[in-house]
Amino acid sequence: MNNIIVVASGKGGTGKSTVSVCLSVALVQQNKKVLLIDCDCGMRGVDLMLDVENEILFDCSDAICGNCKNREAVYKSKNMDNLYIMAAPFDADNEINPDIFTELVNDLKKDYDYIIIDSPAGVGSGFATAMAPANSALVVTNAEPTSIRGAVNVRRKLEKNNIKDIGLVINRFDRKTFDKMDCYYDLDEVIDAAGIRLIALVPFDIRINAIMQRGIAGLNWSPATTVFNCLARRVQGENVPLAYWGE
Repeated sequence: MNNIIVVASGKGGTGKSTVSVCLSVALVQQNKKVLLIDCDCGMRGVDLMLDVENEILFDCSDAICGNCKNREAVYKSKNMDNLYIMAAPFDADNEINPDIFTELVNDLKKDYDYIIIDSPAGVGSGFATAMAPANSALVVTNAEPTSIRGAVNVRRKLEKNNIKDIGLVINRFDRKTFDKMDCYYDLDEVIDAAGIRLIALVPFDIRINAIMQRGIAGLNWSPATTVFNCLARRVQGENVPLAYWGE
């Protein structure tokens, strides 16, 4: 995939921000310098996941409005060298113009190997802003019909924006629950319904949620993190098989 990646989902609750953080951590562990931009205006949470919420003085809207220099709105993760964050504004009304956001990202991209943009859920104006500077995308979904419908809407919007390098991340997958729901015959049917190539199958693991909520991403380990290590390698173009840990 290319090096400016928007992480999107058609509906809330898929674990999109967790995927954004875990992918960023995995890339850093593979010796990449990463900037993670939270683009979810009014609903920011990445700063909590990376334990920098008390450090934030400026967010991306401050940089865009000229309240600070662009790089003054970038903060280093406490837990990991080479992982940096730009927070979203708290105010949901403080939405960002796509063209201006693209200028911001273009100014910062030379400082990093990868920029990961955590998009707000859905396909509204916030998503339009988040995808504007991107040259590739990850669509995060759960293996259920309402989530897949949202993934299809996201894919269509990405394609209309000339983003063709798109990967599907099926997140929080539990085989027993999937079989009991009986909505799809198998995972191939899920992938076909989304119309996006599968790049990662992430098992449900409560430890991942706990790590995110406690702000210790990069410090604690879960068996599911091996999947994110594989995802990071696939993002970099390595021809490695899908990893999956779970029942």
